[in-house]
Amino acid sequence: MANKFSYGTLAKGDFFTDRKSELLRMKQFLDSENHLVLISPRRYGKSSLVKKCVEEVGRPYIWLDLQYVVSVASFTTQLLKAILAQYPMERLRYELRHFRIMPTITLNPITNECQFGFQPSESADNTMLEDVMALLQKLSTPEKKLIVIFDEFQEVLKISKDLDKQLRSIIQLQSGLNYIFMGSQEGMMLEIFERKKSPFYHFGGLMRLGKIPYEDFYQFVFERLPEAPNKEDITREILAFSSCHPYYTQQLAFEVSNQIEVNAVQEDVVTRAIHTILQAHDLNYERLWENFNNTDKSTLLQLSNGDNPLNNRSVASSTAFSSLKRLVKSGVIIRTKEYMLEDPFFCEWLRIKQNPSRIS
Repeated sequence: MANKFSYGTLAKGDFFTDRKSELLRMKQFLDSENHLVLISPRRYGKSSLVKKCVEEVGRPYIWLDLQYVVSVASFTTQLLKAILAQYPMERLRYELRHFRIMPTITLNPITNECQFGFQPSESADNTMLEDVMALLQKLSTPEKKLIVIFDEFQEVLKISKDLDKQLRSIIQLQSGLNYIFMGSQEGMMLEIFERKKSPFYHFGGLMRLGKIPYEDFYQFVFERLPEAPNKEDITREILAFSSCHPYYTQQLAFEVSNQIEVNAVQEDVVTRAIHTILQAHDLNYERLWENFNNTDKSTLLQLSNGDNPLNNRSVASSTAFSSLKRLVKSGVIIRTKEYMLEDPFFCEWLRIKQNPSRIS
């Protein structure tokens, strides 16, 4: 039987975990002239949810991940490339003629893909940005209203000093299209959209994507696991370990299914699945661990044992707080009701390193 769990790629079809209320709210935003700000930690399923939503509403969309943008020119070039992926060159040719700075367009003979570029010029960056952003407005029609998705939008603060101001001045004059601003670093996203002096202050409706409710995830996992003794207990063990984190729940459930179906394991299925995943990622975790300074290592060890570093009297509270802030920014830990490691497998790896007998 084919494995019914999926992770590491956008969840589609039967692999998509139920988020009916979030999906409905997103569609309500897209049915209006408003924009949406979507915030959640990495691997919570933002991209899968947005992709499902825009596909269900049946409208054209442009998707740009700012994580791979390094300059205003890079932003402009990648956005233009994303536009070409959605619209045929025949549709764009007339509009491109009106650009004040013509992009160079070359055809890759191997991949048969069009590649865009602009002549490097800092003074021309604003002009190129304005022309490409104006193209979005021209492509959007009442019949096919365009949706523009900026993923990891908090990166806009790192790309260029005034890029947020430039984008805001352009977008505020546009109509007839929706923008979705996605971000995984809550602090930076709130700095952009909730700070009064920010250009994007209250520019869109704020929506936080949390973990999938336990009851919903329990049913999802239980129904897709292969038949096995104590299937209810296995499902509860999976969710207890993953804390209902969407990505890691699917990852663990996938390996548990393999243990049952392929390896015919009947006892300690979840424990065996966890150890299999840890063995596969041991070298990656070693490399990750080596990059932390001693203060951050101490913070991670405390968190892995369920302790709050802010309550550690042997370390100055300012030092502990700085470490937590640094680790949150890097995505290694997240803060919901409390601080915790983002990856439960890395957390277990740290516990085992402190107490090797756990692996037996």
